[in-house]
Formats: sequence, C-alpha cells, structure tokens
Amino acid sequence: MRYIFYKIIAVILIIEILFFFFWKPGLWTLLIVFPVSIIGITDVFSRKKAIRRNFPVFGNLRYLFESIRPEIMQYFVETDTEGRPINRIYRSLVYRRAKKVNDTTPFGTQEVVYRSGYEWLGHSMYALDHKDLDHSQRVTVGGPDCKQPYEAALLNISAMSYGSLSQNAILALNRGAKEGHFFHNTGEGAISPFHLRHGGDLCWQIGTGYFGCRDVNGNFDPEAFAEKAKLPSVKLIDIKLSQGAKPGHGGILPASKNTKEIAKIRGVKPHTMVFSPPTHSAFSGEIGLLEFVKRLRDLSGGKPIGFKLCVGSKDEFISLCEAMISTGIKPDFITIDGGEGGTGAAPVEFSNSLGAPLRDGLSFVHDTLRGFDLRKDIKLVASGKIISSFHMVRAMALGADLCNSARAMMLALGCIQALQCNSNSCPTGVATQNKMLMRGLDPNDKAERVANFQEETVKAFYELIGAAGMRSPAEIRRAHINRRISLSEVRSYEDLYPSFEEGSLLKNKKAI
Repeated sequence: MRYIFYKIIAVILIIEILFFFFWKPGLWTLLIVFPVSIIGITDVFSRKKAIRRNFPVFGNLRYLFESIRPEIMQYFVETDTEGRPINRIYRSLVYRRAKKVNDTTPFGTQEVVYRSGYEWLGHSMYALDHKDLDHSQRVTVGGPDCKQPYEAALLNISAMSYGSLSQNAILALNRGAKEGHFFHNTGEGAISPFHLRHGGDLCWQIGTGYFGCRDVNGNFDPEAFAEKAKLPSVKLIDIKLSQGAKPGHGGILPASKNTKEIAKIRGVKPHTMVFSPPTHSAFSGEIGLLEFVKRLRDLSGGKPIGFKLCVGSKDEFISLCEAMISTGIKPDFITIDGGEGGTGAAPVEFSNSLGAPLRDGLSFVHDTLRGFDLRKDIKLVASGKIISSFHMVRAMALGADLCNSARAMMLALGCIQALQCNSNSCPTGVATQNKMLMRGLDPNDKAERVANFQEETVKAFYELIGAAGMRSPAEIRRAHINRRISLSEVRSYEDLYPSFEEGSLLKNKKAI
C-alpha cells in the first residue's frame, strides 16, 4: 500500500505515453505526471531518507509539512498566551506601541491569575497621576573614576551586532535611539558606518573576538580601541564576558552573513564562518579583568566602562567583588543577562540549560555588591526578555537601575518571530544579509517605530509606578512585587529574594 500513490502515477505515465500516439491533446498532462514520476524514481533509489524510499512521492509531504510547521503553529494553533519564546500578547503589544495605536486589551486578562508563578505589582490606594511624574528621569552611569559620565534612559537597545542584523536594521535602530534619546548597544561585531550615520548614542561592546580593535592575530589592539572609543557617539564601553543565551560559548557568524563589508569592519577574512572564542585573551582572572577595565577607561579618555555577564559560578563573582575592594578598581556598570536571553544562533543545550535566569542572577549581583558596600558606585543594567513596562518594574525591584531590550526592539522593526535568524533568510529583512530581503525594511519608517515603542513603554512604566504610589524608579522595592506560589499562598519578592544589609558581607561572607 505504501507504493500505491507512486503506482498510480506510473500507470498514468504509461497511459500518457500511449496517448502520445493516439490522443495528442492530452499530452499537456505530462507536465504534471512526468516530474512526479521522476521524483518517485529518485525516492525509490534514495539511501539518505527512509521515509522517501519507503513511501515514494507521498513521503515528501512529511518534509513539506515540517518546513511550514512554525507558521502553522503561530497562525492557526497556538493561543495568545502559548507562543514561544515571546507569546502573541507581548508581540502585539510591541507592534501596537511601535505604531502608536490602541494598545489596550478588551474583556479582561487572558492570564490564569490563580496559577503558580503568576505575578503582579501591588498598587496604592493613593495612586499618583503619571502625568504629574517626571518622565525624563535619567540614570547617571559613571563611578568615582569616570571622567565622562553618561545620563542613560531607563530603556535602551540591547546588544545586537551588524552582521547578525542587516544594515537597514542597524540604521533604523540607531536613528530610533537618536530620536528617542536612548543608547544603542553595538553588540560584539564592532562599530559599523551604519552605527555612526545618524549619531545615536552608542554603547560599544568589546567581545572575545575584539572586532574593531584587534590586530592581525586576533589579539586586542589598544591603539585601534582608543581611536574608536574617543568617537563622540561612543558614550559607554561594555566588555562582554558572557551572554545569557550561550554563556561560555562565544559567538558565531555564519559564512553566508560574513560579507566583504562585514569582514572589513570586523577585521576578519570574508565568506568564512567567524567564531568568537569562549573567553578573553587580553586578561585572565578577576584581577586581570579589573585591570582591563582600568586600561579601557584610560584609553577612552575616562568614559564609563562596564562588563556584561550571565551569572554562573557565584563564588567567582564574590571573588571579583573582593578584588574590587583590594585593588580599588570598580566598573561603572554591570549588565546582567538572563539565561532566557536570545541570540541569532546557539547550541540547544547552552540556550536551554546553562546560565542563571535574569531574576536569579540580577538579585544575586545586586545583593552581593550591596553586601560588599560596592553597589553605590556601580549601576546595574538588566537584559533578558524585557518586553513590557512590568518587566522593567520587576527588574528594578530586584536591583536594576535601567533595562536593555533586544527582541522587543527587533519586533518594533517588524520581526515576526519567524525563527530564521540563523539561516540568513529572515523574511522581514531584520536578521539577514540577503539584499533582496533587506530592501523590504525601510530604515526611516522603522526608526520611528523603534522610538515610539521605547517612548510608549517608558510612559507605561510611569503609569505603573504611579499606580503604586511612587514618583521615581528609585522607590521601587521588592515588597511591591507579588508572586503566587500555590492556590492559597502568595509571597512578595522580599520574601523570595531577601535583601542584604549594606556592607554585611564585609563582616560575614557566609551570609550569602
């Protein structure tokens, strides 16, 4: 029976050949039957795919349906709350805010409010009108040794490299950052001309490949770094230690995305797969890291220097804090990336099973810095699936001073979560170097949407804290966030993540 479809086609083909001599008008059907017969013959002799060999012609439908499975799931199967990694509710929220259209929801929440894990912000009976709050509040990034502190927005663009994203996407993001007065993290792929064209504020990320500041052997080049670090657009410099989506793995740029232009910007050979090493070669250990921070601060003329990490070994971070005390060298900021963070491509095991999620990592870093009396000089940036204003409030309750978002900004650009970031075939032109696909993304239109999304989300943030009776992000506390543990038990974040007293770890390190 498994050959029945192919047998039918074979019989029809024989009949068509006979018609060649007796019924000329019927020959047009050969245009269908003959190619199908060729497919069937190929399938019968195939040795690589058992399904095709056992079920000629018909077995190919399996691979067809598999190829369109993500689209079928997204458009016809999944509910508004089931989509992964970002569900339809949040995708729609970003799209609406980016377009500045109605972002309200009808008929009540779709969340199951009695499920374990449901979270909410406790409001005040004496709520404040968000219109009376100062929406222009900024966060000063720069410790005692910083000569050029930066006034940062509460929500900014997280690290995404040119190469991973298209030039039109980078142009749109940077122009959006310029219009909205927030910063744009370059990602580890170096500063491209598209990061500089519109003059948006940049956070230059230095990864393990030292792209944009490397010598011919791939080592850190201080002169090349100093030249770019002193550019007016570069406001902060971020040393990438690890990334939430693939900590300890480094980065991968597929050969299909490594064009001549990108290779020149990064200082690598074009049309080759480019790997970033899993660790830095310019330093080793906690003392080496801090000395590298000081070196970059000096080379940049005193700009804010920080580093990005996904929390892994807690003992290593505790040792780093002790090194800050012994050397007197401190970063100006630390970006905490969560294990739920995204990337264009990562091994499944790294993405699913390595690195602390944002809430756990962020609370630990904040508490440890506070315990060693270092927190007052170091700003914390939260990065890892920050989509809505509630995500911002929750991160700030756990210790963040400001937030970065990558995937929400991609959605604002027009990303449809097609999950093709690693194939160079992104249908919206966001994560591809295919010029035919890239041309569909209008940088000017999408720049406005990026700025709109950031503006509307920060506005919603102030509406939320106003509802809780707060005038400033500095007033947000862990006690404001509630989490359902079971049907009959609710605990605040203060219960789940108890706060540390300032300086407590200086006396008793075991307290952590």
